[in-house]
Amino acid sequence: MAESQNPTGESKRRSARRELIGIVTSDKMQKTVVVAVTHRIRSTQYKKYMTKRVKYKAHSEKNEYHVGDRVLLVESRPMSKDKRWRVEKLIERAREAQ
Repeated sequence: MAESQNPTGESKRRSARRELIGIVTSDKMQKTVVVAVTHRIRSTQYKKYMTKRVKYKAHSEKNEYHVGDRVLLVESRPMSKDKRWRVEKLIERAREAQ
């Protein structure tokens, strides 16, 4: 799947897709989840580490991921106005409240 052949018989490489790991924050939409990805960056001004959070809408075909699950996102073709990511796999299931 990573390699395909064009009509001249030459094989060409598909560029590597970006992967992100995040936590599902919303699963209220059909076939879509909102995933928060956090990054730790160093402030150029204060030289201290800060946590930045970005939310992505990702495609989930079977609606099998729920709030609190840690998932792997993979970059994909645009599926709607905001969806540019797809949930590849579940890394860790959310713990149930006790």
